[in-house]
Order: sequence, then structure tokens, then C-alpha cells
Amino acid sequence: MMKLTGAQILMEVLKEEKVDTIFGYPGGAVIDIYDALAKTDIRHVLVRHEQGAVHAADGYARAAGRVGVCLVTSGPGVTNTVTGIASAYMDSIPVVILSGQVPTGLIGNDAFQEVDIVGITRPCTKHNYLVMSIEALAATVKEAFYLARSGRPGPILVDIPKDITKEFLDYVPVDEVKLKSYNPTYNPNMKQLNKIVTLIERSERPLIFAGGGVILSKGSVELNELARKTQIPVTTSLMGLGAFKESDPLSLGMIGMHGTYRANMCTAECDLILAVGVRFDDRVTGKTDAFAAQSQIVHIDIDPTTIRKNIPVTIPVVGDCRISLQHLNRLIDQVNLGDLTAKRKKWFDRIGEWKSTNSLAYRQTDTIKPQYVVEKLYELTKGEAIITTEVGQNQMWAAQYYQYDQPNHFITSGGLGAMGFGLPAAIGAQVACPHKIVVDIAGDSSIQMNIQEMATAVQSGLPVKIVILNNGYMGMVRQWQELFYDKRYISTCMDCAPDFVKLAEAYGAVGLRATKPEEVESVLSEGLAVSKPVIMDFIVEREEGVYPMVPAGAAITDMLLV
Repeated sequence: MMKLTGAQILMEVLKEEKVDTIFGYPGGAVIDIYDALAKTDIRHVLVRHEQGAVHAADGYARAAGRVGVCLVTSGPGVTNTVTGIASAYMDSIPVVILSGQVPTGLIGNDAFQEVDIVGITRPCTKHNYLVMSIEALAATVKEAFYLARSGRPGPILVDIPKDITKEFLDYVPVDEVKLKSYNPTYNPNMKQLNKIVTLIERSERPLIFAGGGVILSKGSVELNELARKTQIPVTTSLMGLGAFKESDPLSLGMIGMHGTYRANMCTAECDLILAVGVRFDDRVTGKTDAFAAQSQIVHIDIDPTTIRKNIPVTIPVVGDCRISLQHLNRLIDQVNLGDLTAKRKKWFDRIGEWKSTNSLAYRQTDTIKPQYVVEKLYELTKGEAIITTEVGQNQMWAAQYYQYDQPNHFITSGGLGAMGFGLPAAIGAQVACPHKIVVDIAGDSSIQMNIQEMATAVQSGLPVKIVILNNGYMGMVRQWQELFYDKRYISTCMDCAPDFVKLAEAYGAVGLRATKPEEVESVLSEGLAVSKPVIMDFIVEREEGVYPMVPAGAAITDMLLV
């Protein structure tokens, strides 16, 4: 046994959990933790704002498929993390947030930089802890990692008072975590899976709807196998992009408010939906009583509270998506599905008709179209880049015009829609995947939410690329004002944005700009080739809209196409 301080014990547990990177910002309540961290091989990435620390840990977790970790001080340090925590919670991302707290004897006394972060974050964490003794520290941190990655993943906060980080204890490693009240169901009910096989056999117009749960469970290979075996077309949610190869003929693209025409129309006429790892959120379903009105619905998810939460379900299956798909593929192999090409002919003919309506077409003009920038980025990176996004029009264009054939290559704040997410998430993804090209597709409004993280990228030597689709507006809100508020553009004009080229140079990065369509490819090529952080500022059509678009409260088949 070794006599260690609480801070040293924390480092030992982090090493046992194979943590290699922490994103953080120091302060008085965590100064002993930072002193202990300096004596380890764990990399620390110094962010410029604590919100950026959580978003970076989130981006790291998504790109690496591992738990992301951030470390912040008490009071304003930890309250600055709440947006990032809520974003990770909505998207089920495994992040452990380590926060400092005032000494135990001062808790409840309104001490300097004291805040009840456990109370504040209770609604937006999977679980959280206030450590009240050094004896509980190691087991608590172990539990935090176990909870973050198991079942339906999510963020876990561990609040550690300053005096506990300084106390000494004989350290005994915690071998195993066992929680009597927490037992996620990984293996599905086989009777339910057999019922699904029967429905697949009988179905003439089936559809697979895949979400982020497929990616989180690492079930993309099994999903692709199921779709090809059964010749069922696939649509994905925003969070599910990359779970199924979009280059595959069976791919219908994204479903929902800004989904493809063919994907949305399929929901109106399909007779079976196999929903895997989805939440059926409002941006997907639109008017719920009009969603998939002719269809039986199978819902596979590891979280039982998600099933039947928003949409009635014919066959519920509680289980890990990857394991459930593995079992389902084995069952499919045991039955004779007959000539699926002939059986699905009418269905694919109908889908072909919908595909002929190219809802993602746009008209090229003398100004730069944002869609064109994303398409060129895809061509130049051959679809191999990790794409992060800010939130708004830039996010939707990134989802629509970059083709995702791999999981963990599209990283966005889906459920919360947090502006300022993309740049710190790109930093986290670049740390996780140093040999990958990482690009943040941004808007000129959203990028300014956490633009200070350019300093993080430069100081840490992370060659992230930022592609700004600069229309001088808070674009998505402006589009809503145009369509539904008689073009009353209230507080959405962003004409006082900085010169992003000069701003990049001020941070020690590279700044490039394109103002004409013929300049787009050369600016992208130059920016991608530079081994430094780069801001590429594309001055795009000011009032270009994102289409298709389903108005709020409408059925997803009631799309505005232009």
C-alpha cells in the first residue's frame, strides 16, 4: 500500500481507467490536483473557457469511442460547464467532469467560489457525486467511469472538495464496480427478436431508421449487414449519420425537419419501421399522429424509458443495439426470405420516384453557395475527414452535403443544439485522432461563441480547420423570420463580425478567404494542406436557406422544398 494524497489517488484511478488526455482550466480549488497531474504522463489540454473543456471532452469521446475527461475549478469554473454537460447528456456522450469544491467544512457557508453544482446539474447528468471523504474518492471516481460508459452513456460529474485532495490515505486499488440498483439490459429478449423476423418476412415496404445509439454501441457493421441481407432501405437521424454508408444504394439519407425528400416520404408509405438506437425526437417525427401512420414500428434501444416515450411501438426490444443486431442477423440467416429483389420491386420503384425529386439541388449563381463549399470539402477530403459543426444552417448543410460512410466522423450538438460546440469539439476530436483531418463547419455567428479556443488549438499544436459559411446573419433564425414572420429580421444581422482572416492571424493561425465561387476549391486546398490551425472564411449567399424544411408542427411529409 502507498500513502497518497487525494489528488494523487485521483491520478492513480485515472491511469487505471487508461485516461490519456484531460481538457481543463485550473483554479484554486483544484490546484493540488493540477500539481499531481503534472507528475503523470496524462496530457493536459489547456482550454480558454470551461464550456470549451466539456465540448472538447465530448468531441474526444465521440471520435475515440472512449470516455472523455475534463477538469475545472469550483464556482464559476464549474458553472461554465453546464451547457457542455447538458449537450453531452442530450446526445448520450460518455464524459466525466471533475470539479473542485470548497473544503468540506465550508460547504453550505457561502464560501468564496462555492456553488451547489450537484444540485445544478442533477437534471442534466446521468449521475453526479459530491465526495465527502478521502476514503470514498477512488470508488466514486471508478463508479463515475463505469456509469459514463455503460448502458445508455452519459456525463457524470464528480465534485471534489479541496481538503480531500490534500489529505493522505493508504491507497488500495478498487478492483471492480458493482451497483445493485443499476443493471443495464444488454441482451435482448429473443422472443421479441423472433417476432421482428416474422414482420420482416411479411413486410413489403420496410424501412430501417438508425440513430446515434447504433454508433455509441459500435453496431454499424451489424446494421449494414442487416440492411443488405434483408434489402431494406435505411434512413438515419442527425446523430446517426455514418451509422450506415451513405454511398450505399440502400441509403435514403437523413430523416426529419431537414431530411431528404425520399426519406421523409418513405415514412408515409412504409408498412414496417425497424428503429434502432433512436429517440423519435420532435425534429424527426414532426406531427406525431401523422408519423408512419401506415406502419408497424419496432423499437430497439438500451434505455427502456425511451421506448414508447414519443411514438407508439408494435414490438419493443430493450437491449444493446450491437448485440441485438448481431442476434437479429443470426435469426435472419435461419429463415428463407425468398427473392427479395422481386418482393421489394414495387417498393424500390416507388423510392426511385421520390429520389427523382432531388430535394438537395441548388442553383449556382455568381455568389458562393454554402452547399457548394461543403460539396467541395467532401471531394477534396474524399469523405475521410472528421466533421464537427456549430449549430444552425451550417450544421444542416454539413449534414446534407457531406457524405458520411463511417461512424464517428460526424460530431454535432444534436439534442441541445449548443452554438459554440464545433470548435472545441474539433479540438477534442483532433487530440483523439491526430492523423485525421478535422474540420469544423461553422457559421459566422456560432463560431464567435467559443472563438477563444483558437488559442487552445494554436498552443496545443492541433491543426484543426474551420470552414466559416459567412452570410452575415444568425442564419437559421433569419430563415425562420423570413418564412414565418414576414421577413421581420429582428436581431439576426451580424454585420459587425470580425475580420476572420485577421483574427486567425492574431491568434497565430492561418487565415484565408474566398469571395467568389472560383476561389472556393483553391482556398480549401490551401487550408487543408497547412499543418496549422486554419480559419477559411467563405462569403456566401446572404439569404440562402436550408431545404427541405418541415414547418414546426407539420407532418414530415409536408416539406418546403425551395
